[in-house]
Amino acid sequence: MHMADALVTPAVAGTMYACSAAAAGYSIYKVRKENDPRKIPLMGVMGAFVFAAQMINFTIPGTGSSGHLCGGMMLSALLGPYAGFLTMIGVLLIQCLFFADGGLLALGCNVWNMAFYGCFLGSLLIWKPMMSAGTNKKRITIASILGCVVTLQLGALSVSLETLVSGITELPFGVFVATMQPIHLAIGLVEGVITAVVLCFVHEARPELLWGAKGKEEGRFSLKKTLGILAGAAAVIGGVLSLFASAFPDGLEWSMEKVAGTTELATAGGVYDTFANIQEATSFLPDYALKGSESAIGTTISGIVGAAIVLLVCVGCCHLFRFFKNQKCIN
Repeated sequence: MHMADALVTPAVAGTMYACSAAAAGYSIYKVRKENDPRKIPLMGVMGAFVFAAQMINFTIPGTGSSGHLCGGMMLSALLGPYAGFLTMIGVLLIQCLFFADGGLLALGCNVWNMAFYGCFLGSLLIWKPMMSAGTNKKRITIASILGCVVTLQLGALSVSLETLVSGITELPFGVFVATMQPIHLAIGLVEGVITAVVLCFVHEARPELLWGAKGKEEGRFSLKKTLGILAGAAAVIGGVLSLFASAFPDGLEWSMEKVAGTTELATAGGVYDTFANIQEATSFLPDYALKGSESAIGTTISGIVGAAIVLLVCVGCCHLFRFFKNQKCIN
């Protein structure tokens, strides 16, 4: 659901940058107030995991479309809404700058659509209330599926509203939203199942890592082993499983093709060219491939390198900007 620059006007893009920046600023304030440095390694590892998982597009049967994980619900269920939101920003920023995934002008929109709803509404209105009576696999599964479905529907609706306000006439609102919502309902159901599997594993391995977990259940693995398994999974997903991603267009591209007959919308130059030139200069693995090559090794390199960069950026920013005052991590 990464939006391209052509879908939004500079005014809409600037507004969404401001909204996303405000949410990010509040999140920084909250994580500093919480002052829980135990989240630092988890932010890095789970950021890398979500980056890798987003590379795998899964086919939606019978539609000719595909979808991929957003990850906001998963991150917030482990990190809470504020650290989860900052981690999602790290993922989306790296995807945009280094892999040309989503427009740079539209980055504020993508942060809002893909991170805000899952990290804030999903965690605060769905995850937290359902876990208040204690965590178990049944509650985790229900909260994961419900949270992913609801927040992805909100994200898809936001994409439609942002194009409506931008006046993208090739995508008439009524038809566009009627196409976007059903396909993202299916994508949300699949994401919910994937999220539930990951969170149920964490519940077995280290239940205290789940945000809002009550009690002192003993996990099967040490924290280091749990993080090691998740990091290893990120490497395998990004480096190997990404090679088997669906070739069908994702839900947004599929909807655009259905409504406008194309995924390529014209831009008016000026500010669009400026942002496109910046993105072209920074993206060393555009579309998760080696420049000028269609070799599969480009996908593998992209998955491993991208996940590693996200991990380093998330952990590095925690230290550089002192998100946590006492930065001693747990063993």
